[in-house]
This record gives sequence, structure tokens and C-alpha cells, in this order.
Amino acid sequence: MDFALVIVWYAVLLISLTCHEAAHGFVAMKLGDRTAYHHGQVTLNPLPHIKREPFGMVVLPILSFLLAGWMIGWASTPVDPYWARTFRRKAALMSLAGPAANLILVLLAALIIRGGMLLGIFSAPDAITFDRITAAGEPGFASAMAVVVSILFSLNLILFAFNLIPLPPLDGSNVLLLFLSSRAAEFYNRIIHQPTYRIIGLLIAWRILGAVLNPLHALALNLLYPGAGYH
Repeated sequence: MDFALVIVWYAVLLISLTCHEAAHGFVAMKLGDRTAYHHGQVTLNPLPHIKREPFGMVVLPILSFLLAGWMIGWASTPVDPYWARTFRRKAALMSLAGPAANLILVLLAALIIRGGMLLGIFSAPDAITFDRITAAGEPGFASAMAVVVSILFSLNLILFAFNLIPLPPLDGSNVLLLFLSSRAAEFYNRIIHQPTYRIIGLLIAWRILGAVLNPLHALALNLLYPGAGYH
């Protein structure tokens, strides 16, 4: 096993999950729910997030890398359920803040890659993998940075796509609350917060992630490298 690669994957995952959860907490705070703030979750320091979800932020990433060769994990942000029920549209916007943070990190990675290409540091690789979205012309620091920025791009695209699947307990399940009437939203909320449906939703989302991610990944790569024809 390449332990340097494991460390890079884990460092990028910590940054990505921390930004995701901090975005949830920050937007909730701005929209009137200070629960996450009072629990110390509105921070880019990963330690409070690890303390809240040690399995999702430590154990699962290691297991997923051993089993699949790439890392996935989760964290969580405390929310006042009364606030979420009373201000369901604000709660839906809070839910979208996490995936939005991951999308921003994808765009940041893309900007670094394109900037590196302009400087002659990076180039489009012959074959794409999660940790080889871009290639460096020279070994050493440039090669290491190519791996870091590739994982930043790939991992946040995965987190963005996965969390927007509209199934509980994922963030995408709350988007429907933007469009439902009060009565329908109350009924819908009761369903998506039942543990059985949350487990079923998570299992289904994991099974269909590839169908969601593959076309999105191809689109992102072809926007990053116009005319390259990646698929």
C-alpha cells in the first residue's frame, strides 16, 4: 500500500467534509438556527467534526480505501428540529450549502489545474483515475501537487453528486421542501426522518451513485479539457 497516497486522500477528505459541514452550520446560523454554532461546528478546524462523527470521519474512510481504493466518509451538523420544521425553506437552503461547498472545491481544483496548464506545469493525462485528473510534466513537487489537486477534484465531485441524490438522509432529500405546501411538507418530513427510510435511502443511493456520478464525471472532465473527448 502507498501510505503517502493514503495520507493525501485522508487529508483531502478531512478538508472536504469539514468544509461541507461548516457550510451547513454557517448558513443555518445566518438563517436563524445557531445550534451548530453553539456546538462548535461552524469552523474549518476538523477536530470538532471528528469528535462528533469519529466513525464517519476516521473509520469509514480507512475501510473504504482498503476495499475500493478511494475514500468516502461522512460528518454531521446539529440542527434545531423545531427551526427546521417551522422554516422548512430555510432548512432546505441550509441542506444545499454542504454540496455547494463541495462544488466550490471542485471549481477551485479546476482553476488550479487550468492555471498549472497555462504555466506548463500540468497537462491532460492519457488515462483518468480518481487520483490522476491531471499530470505533471516533471517529478517531485509538481507531481505531488498533481495528485493532491486530482483527489480534491474527484472527491468533491463524488461528495457533491452523492449528497444531492434526493433520498433520505442525504441533503438532496430536503430540496423538495422548497416546493411543497405546508401540509405536504409536514407529511414528507415525517417520512424522511424515519430510521427505516433513511437506511433504505442510503443503500439505494449507494447503489445508484455510479449511474449519477459517471455522466457528471465525464461532463466535468470535458469542461476541464475541452475537446479531449473523455468518457
